[in-house]
Amino acid sequence: MLEKLGEALRKATDKISNAIFLDKSLVDSIIKDLQRALIEADVSVLLVKQLSDKIRKTAFDEKIKGIEKKEHLIKILHDELIKILGEYKPLTLNSKKQNRIMLLGLYGAGKTTTIAKLGNYFAKRGKKVALVGLDVHRPAAKEQLKQLAERNKLNYFIDEKNSDAIETWKALEKSKKLKDYDLILIDTAGRHSLDKELVTEISALNRQIKPTESILIMPADIGQSAKAQAEAFKEMLQITGVIITRMDSTAKAGGALTACAEAGEDAGVYFITTGEKINDIEEFNPENFLSRLLGMGDLSALLEKIHSVTDEKSQKAMQEKLESGKLSLEDVVSQVKSMNQIGGFEKMASMVPGFSKIKDKVSEEKLEGQQTKIAKWEHILKSMTSEEKENPEILKKQTSRIQRIAQGAGVATSEIRSLLKQYDMLNEMVKGASGIDMESGQLSQKQMMKLAKKFGKKKFRM
Repeated sequence: MLEKLGEALRKATDKISNAIFLDKSLVDSIIKDLQRALIEADVSVLLVKQLSDKIRKTAFDEKIKGIEKKEHLIKILHDELIKILGEYKPLTLNSKKQNRIMLLGLYGAGKTTTIAKLGNYFAKRGKKVALVGLDVHRPAAKEQLKQLAERNKLNYFIDEKNSDAIETWKALEKSKKLKDYDLILIDTAGRHSLDKELVTEISALNRQIKPTESILIMPADIGQSAKAQAEAFKEMLQITGVIITRMDSTAKAGGALTACAEAGEDAGVYFITTGEKINDIEEFNPENFLSRLLGMGDLSALLEKIHSVTDEKSQKAMQEKLESGKLSLEDVVSQVKSMNQIGGFEKMASMVPGFSKIKDKVSEEKLEGQQTKIAKWEHILKSMTSEEKENPEILKKQTSRIQRIAQGAGVATSEIRSLLKQYDMLNEMVKGASGIDMESGQLSQKQMMKLAKKFGKKKFRM
């Protein structure tokens, strides 16, 4: 997401860091590159001008001398970008009472797919979640919700015959089917615009449901128009926050994010969605988001994604593996499968410090072929002894074992060597990340520098 902006930001910080003198020519060049990238990302021209003026003023402030000026300039760039991205606004659930979250939005925003992603997100974090379908106008809405819920083992409630949203909700309340759930996620109807009918219906539902949160769903491709839409929903329907969808498929994502920040506190962004898969949703933290754009990784987002694809027992087992600093071959195959659920090795690598240039080192064809390799690797594991799975180093010492395993699995010996290379690479990652806490995602500055140094120049083979 926002690749051009990320590249421009990295180049700008590199130019500042490597400069002997910050002369007018260099500063103008940096500002010009930033302006072009920000405007291409659909950030408001006014915000771009404010940022440019602040950088220019700092660069030529005679009170700041030498290296201090370069450090100060990078800090100003960082702080101003955080400011235009908005404040961190986590969605906090009440642990003492039932949480009811209504999802609002216009046609095509992605409400129904987002409700499933959000349901899965909280279900994986131990919440008892129910999805409720109250979009009674779009013909396929109830069926879509049903399919998404069943596919991802989520509890759901729809009434296929009832075309009245309020009556559907009243019947559910009367039946007391919802009373044991921690979190109720409610899908509501959309329109082509925020017209009187939509406001009347949502307002009536609001009075009946008494939601703890009313979240606006907006696609990133509307860019700066997000500000007007957020302000209108905030005024008419008292939204409490925003989820921005389709962040991966548009160049206007910067406009949508910064527009929500401009629209005020009630339009703060809770989550962004970054793909079609059920796990392609992540909490929006401006600091971490900017860190990823700058190529410095985002470990907390990575661990959030890991929590979305693994249960608590698996997470604890992986924590123990991280602490021991060694994986087995079965762990390697399991982790590569999890990577695919997270969004593939490439997406995961963008969140690890020092891995931001992974795309330069691994071709897209090889990344796409990873799924086929996983199937072969699973056959290979079945032809191995327990000792070989736990200590694959013996295969390198006794190559006759490789020939035996290849014949048993019906694969070429090169496939086994490919698995061993993957094993070596992931074990190096584990050794480097052995200080990561799986709950908090905390990594010391020293550990981050060690990871970046270790993997920044490493050649990867898949």
